[in-house]
Amino acid sequence: MDHYQTLGVSRNATPDEIKKAYRKLASQHHPDKGGDTHKFQDIQTAYDVLSDPQKKQQYDNPNPFGQGQGFPGGFSFNIDGENINDIFAHMFGGRPNPFQNQGRQVYRTKVTVSLEDAYTGANHTLKMHTHEGLKVISIDVPKGVATGAQLRYENVLNSGSLIVEFVVMPHLKFDRRGQDLYSNQPISVLDLIVGTKVQFTTLSGKTLDVTVRPNTQPYMQLRIPKEGMPDGKGGFGDQILLIKPFIPDNISNDIIESINKFKAK
Repeated sequence: MDHYQTLGVSRNATPDEIKKAYRKLASQHHPDKGGDTHKFQDIQTAYDVLSDPQKKQQYDNPNPFGQGQGFPGGFSFNIDGENINDIFAHMFGGRPNPFQNQGRQVYRTKVTVSLEDAYTGANHTLKMHTHEGLKVISIDVPKGVATGAQLRYENVLNSGSLIVEFVVMPHLKFDRRGQDLYSNQPISVLDLIVGTKVQFTTLSGKTLDVTVRPNTQPYMQLRIPKEGMPDGKGGFGDQILLIKPFIPDNISNDIIESINKFKAK
């Protein structure tokens, strides 16, 4: 899979161009909007690689001696995109290859979860093709898990260990940045002038009254402490509201006249 082709950008695309293309495609193919899950996962994977400078460099300049779980010393090799360990697994009929330090097989898979499941933690069921056949297993999704996080499960397969790489789906309302969550909050310019209160529902389901002080400037950020993502250590990030001003459609002539008088002073 060509990550650049998946996002529809050139190899010389800037980070902003990559992000813009990703947001457009992610919104278009999001499963919540009826999009194809596999297509969406490809888009997410492409963005995860191309938005990370280190991963992008490795992708643009593949190094066959990259770190891995294959040969002694932590080296792995790839031939035509297939890991040499997988090739040996086929050659030896699924038996442990001679370069494995242990007799137990190591299986890898990706699991896609919603932002809500990443917030609360969840139990996820998946199917795995192992040397013992098709297995249906259950794993626990840890609270606060982020895209790219890898977790090793030792007791879910009899024939080996399982390493799961998690992909957290983008959310239509919440934009995750580290442990903080960002959301747009439309507010009338009149309310920004005189002050108001707005109701905001957090990812956890709480409905909060948020105070907007008089003379609040457009595009300011309002921070709600500890209403972001859990960090896995008992703490939480913050929820940040990005103020998006709008002009009401039904401004009366009296208000317009008052504004003009104020401007004339």
